[in-house]
Amino acid sequence: MRRQEWIDKEDVVSVVQQCALAGVSRATIYAHQKHAPVDESDLLFSRLIDEEYTRHPFYGTRRMVVFLKTNGYSVNRKRVQRLMREMGLVGMAPGPNTSRAHPEHKVYPYLLRGVAVVRPNQVWSTDITYIRLPRGFVYLVAIIDWYSRCVLGWRISNSMDASFCVDCLEEAIRAYGKPEIFNSDQGSQFTSDAFTGVLKREEITISMDGRGRAFDNIFVERLWRNVKYEDVYLNGYATMGELMIGLAKYFILYNGERPHQSLGNKTPEVVYRTAVGGGAMILDKYPRAVDESPVPLRSSGDSSTAETRSGAEAISQKKTKPKKNTKVKPGQRRPAASEVEYSLN
Repeated sequence: MRRQEWIDKEDVVSVVQQCALAGVSRATIYAHQKHAPVDESDLLFSRLIDEEYTRHPFYGTRRMVVFLKTNGYSVNRKRVQRLMREMGLVGMAPGPNTSRAHPEHKVYPYLLRGVAVVRPNQVWSTDITYIRLPRGFVYLVAIIDWYSRCVLGWRISNSMDASFCVDCLEEAIRAYGKPEIFNSDQGSQFTSDAFTGVLKREEITISMDGRGRAFDNIFVERLWRNVKYEDVYLNGYATMGELMIGLAKYFILYNGERPHQSLGNKTPEVVYRTAVGGGAMILDKYPRAVDESPVPLRSSGDSSTAETRSGAEAISQKKTKPKKNTKVKPGQRRPAASEVEYSLN
């Protein structure tokens, strides 16, 4: 019995751990997987949805159905939901279930709202995007430095397994050191023990986007737009090998040659190396007022709360009451409520 046959994809233990225990390369396991035949119409709709989502990232499944219909394609919403789910696309508008983490994975709070990023390696962030190919699609993960917008690492994969995200993170740490804060969304790849374990091992503070807060990770979203419009859509890569070579050339251009207007027309590599000319901040549009007091708890026993409650009771006791001299005589019409006179005690 070959060791490859020991691997059980339905087992509780992940395929990554099984391969490590059996001494088998994951590539060998994935190479023997039988791929289902590709539906040409799915590829067409995926391409159209991907292009429209890049132009309008706030479009959800309902608007995508309307968009396809206006272009002459009658597609039901369930199919659009499936295609967008496979591509990892979610409309930016807040809504129910817009970001689902693994139910057993811990989710960390967002720590960057209102924080000024004033130096390289202060904040890194990551995200995953979908790239279509003529006979399928792949996923691209990248890590970016917020201060300089420099891409510190990237990887592509034909599956949403967390391993290629972990490899990308470890490569970036080896090449550039470690950040103070690492931000990601709540995707299962980034909340997995394998990914957060690397961050904890390096003593890096973990931050995660809030649900429905698409702009919490806006710098990576802008990177995806640039990658697709400036490279992927122009070159139309046919295979993963071509895509790998093309992306390698593009990220060299992006980091070292392409001027960035937000950086004073400097390149990300120059800003990262000199620590001059960069910076970032996610504004807090709803800060708490300085004189705003928090809502007291009933069990806190706060004296100010007791005073407020007693004052409210005193006011309630002074509520206006109708005069007692409102007795109705026989045959007399009972006065309406609006006709009753009120007086303060």
